[in-house]
Amino acid sequence: MFRRFTPDARPGRAGGVSQALTNGYDRLFRPERLIKADQTPYEVLLEAGLLKLRHYPPLTSRTIRVGDDRIPVARRRHRTPVVLVPPLAASTLIFDLLPERSLVRYLLARGFDVYLLDFGEPGREHSHLGVREYTMEMMPAALAEVRRHSGETDLTLFGYCMGGLFSLIYAGVSGDAHIRNIVTVASPIDMHDSTLAARVLMLLNLPTYVVRRYTGFRLHDMDPGYLQVPGWANSLLFKMTAPVGSLMTYWDLLVHLADRQYVEVHTTTSRWFDHMLDYPGGIVQDFFVKVGLDNALATGRITLGDSEAKFEHIHCALLAIAGDNDTLVGEASARAVMDVVMSADKTFAMAPGGHAGVFAGGKAPANTWRMAAEWLAERSD
Repeated sequence: MFRRFTPDARPGRAGGVSQALTNGYDRLFRPERLIKADQTPYEVLLEAGLLKLRHYPPLTSRTIRVGDDRIPVARRRHRTPVVLVPPLAASTLIFDLLPERSLVRYLLARGFDVYLLDFGEPGREHSHLGVREYTMEMMPAALAEVRRHSGETDLTLFGYCMGGLFSLIYAGVSGDAHIRNIVTVASPIDMHDSTLAARVLMLLNLPTYVVRRYTGFRLHDMDPGYLQVPGWANSLLFKMTAPVGSLMTYWDLLVHLADRQYVEVHTTTSRWFDHMLDYPGGIVQDFFVKVGLDNALATGRITLGDSEAKFEHIHCALLAIAGDNDTLVGEASARAVMDVVMSADKTFAMAPGGHAGVFAGGKAPANTWRMAAEWLAERSD
């Protein structure tokens, strides 16, 4: 997964030894000179605690570069805005990773009005935050502002990984009849499928049953501050899903050290992998117990305090995409959403890539992004 994600950039024109030394120095001591993420202009419409809401204005150029190709910028705009919903541990950089590999720019070029939720960088003081706070407090506030700003009532939610789950949970608990479309990419529903994470959870079934049956201990009774997972641990765990590939990216960097473009791409993608964010303790409690051990999402229901999100209440159009080489979210896990959402218009599709690559790798524009844009174009006017 990691080996395929970073070196997708074509090697550019390589320099000599002096260029390699300069690139190596910048990579080690001045990486900010090499990072090309988050360059698409935007305005912040809302700031409320950790939450920020971005809006990306229409592109002014006639074409944009996507990979090695150039595509025209559509002059006709689709009516229904697209709201991008990120996961938590991963930063929003993956939505605007590189100028030539930016989902934000791609959707703008395809004629969509694009907004992005930014859930910020949680610290210890945010350890109480759980699924309820993100889906019943932050998302409603942000979507109300999207509607005010855009003047449109119908919206599309487009979520990656946990962002897809947040989108589904919000739709299932809010009764928002004006969510017109939901797109999820690499979002796990059935946590008891055949992936490594599922096998670990299944091993915990017996000890969990014993603890619940014979003791009064409950994970949700703990202070969530003790369960906060630091960003460095999330980065390490993510890389350990493909340890050889993770190490190989640095060998590739050494081989192409004289190639400035290659080093820029490597440094930018590494920033996303190496600087992940904390998981708040409340999210750890909810996802470990409800989503993981209890596999609640596979039943189509999850409790949120005194409320319950019911996926049977979701009737909007749904597109779910999974990566064909995703070791974290297997096909069966992602496909399970087809069984619990009651939409008459729902589609499941596979696309090339691992957990990160299916969403932002070199093959994503021609596969995942194109598929989503074409599907949405038929449902956004």
